[in-house]
Amino acid sequence: MEKPTKNYKVVYTIVERARDRKKFWLRIGAAFTNRDGSLNVHLDATPVNGQLQIRDYKPLEDRNQGPRDEADADLATALAS
Repeated sequence: MEKPTKNYKVVYTIVERARDRKKFWLRIGAAFTNRDGSLNVHLDATPVNGQLQIRDYKPLEDRNQGPRDEADADLATALAS
């Protein structure tokens, strides 16, 4: 599989679960940087809180263990329940 270009970004919204007030990152789209520095954002969902978090894409194997990976685990747990 090809590695994405460096202008590829991931769009998240941060959701707080009602039952335990834990926050997790929900991936809702992608963004691409244009030559002039502006962004094209493609959303698969609309955040109900109106907030977007746009981050540079990092393949799973390149991510460091830390809070982001814990958020991914929380998301997987939330989706499974």
